[in-house]
Amino acid sequence: MEYLLWFLVVAGGPFLLAAAMIYALVRKRRLSREEKIMRDRKTAELYTEDGGSA
Repeated sequence: MEYLLWFLVVAGGPFLLAAAMIYALVRKRRLSREEKIMRDRKTAELYTEDGGSA
């Protein structure tokens, strides 16, 4: 019984981690074209507000 518990811990841990990573990748939403344009516009605004010192 003791070995079964350790087997579940050792084998189940990486399995759960892999399942969580796969779930996150499947649920990840890509930006639409308009969202990308707005993101780039706001980034450019932030760099120009800073005075362009990069």
